[in-house]
Amino acid sequence: MPTNDILGFGVIGCGVIGPWHAQAINSIEGVKLIAVCDVIEERAKKLAEEHGGEPCTDYNEMVKRDDIDIVNICTPSGMHAEMGVAAAEAGKHVISEKPLDVTLEACDRVIEACKRNNVLLAGIFQNRSAEGSLRIKEALDAGRFGKLTMADAYVKWWRTQEYYDSGEWRATWELDGGGALMNQSVHYIDLLQWLMGPVKSIYARTATLAHTIEVEDCAAAVVTFENGAIGVIEGTTAAHPGSPARLEIHGDQGTATWENGRVTTWKFAEEKEGDDAVAEAKKFADGAVSDPRAIAVEGHRRNIAGLVDAVRSGSPSPLPGEEARKAVEIILAIYKSAKEGREVTLPLES
Repeated sequence: MPTNDILGFGVIGCGVIGPWHAQAINSIEGVKLIAVCDVIEERAKKLAEEHGGEPCTDYNEMVKRDDIDIVNICTPSGMHAEMGVAAAEAGKHVISEKPLDVTLEACDRVIEACKRNNVLLAGIFQNRSAEGSLRIKEALDAGRFGKLTMADAYVKWWRTQEYYDSGEWRATWELDGGGALMNQSVHYIDLLQWLMGPVKSIYARTATLAHTIEVEDCAAAVVTFENGAIGVIEGTTAAHPGSPARLEIHGDQGTATWENGRVTTWKFAEEKEGDDAVAEAKKFADGAVSDPRAIAVEGHRRNIAGLVDAVRSGSPSPLPGEEARKAVEIILAIYKSAKEGREVTLPLES
């Protein structure tokens, strides 16, 4: 594809996260928001009025448009694969909001559809592109932590009962795929496994303690990584008023902690030039500790721009479906462990 061609975008789902995708698209050079789709017509019209694009209500018709090259899936989680497959079958590249879907079978279905139709599939995990995350990844790849020993993710947020009551799909196994883990903590579970490598086993507990919902609002898991390190994942939407999400990475030669895109601790046995400036890395992810809309658009822009670059250059997806699938598998392993009261090993059967 010539680099001067305009790439057309279509957004499916104009609810909470759809506007962030629209803003991100509009901030990227050489692309255009062509259409926005939602089953609620007024919602599609509102997004179109605010951010551009032609409003519509039938995503199957939208993905057939010749002027659309990339489709962003921003609908309830349990619909992602269905719509991603439709876009792939129409020859469109696909960007899926987290999670890729809520079952491994569904994740595999959209991955296979994109491969079969020779289109790219990208997940949205904006925290991977934060400066602090990239610095920790760089230090890990360089071996600065030494022998990795512990790694933890803490996502102690707050959501009101009104939040859960605001949409029939919320906090359902069918369309949300779970609660505090699958909807909120998934970003940080992805970040943890991206930094630390594959998870070997999980032992977990979940509970519903502060809301009237069918899924969990509290969860804790002990994780063993394939590299031998152990750690903890804690996720909740029942911790008023909510605290910044935090990751901790420890080794026998160093420690780093991360909060909302920014390094807050950076200590190594062997100091290097620039270490004193790492904790001042730019913070762009304000974190939705109590309000799901309290996130910045920059992370989405970077994710989407990465796929645009890949489409133009013919390169692989920067965050392919197989990568987006990993966090889903870890969360499903946590649910399985909690339900069966035993340690669960990965990989799971899809």
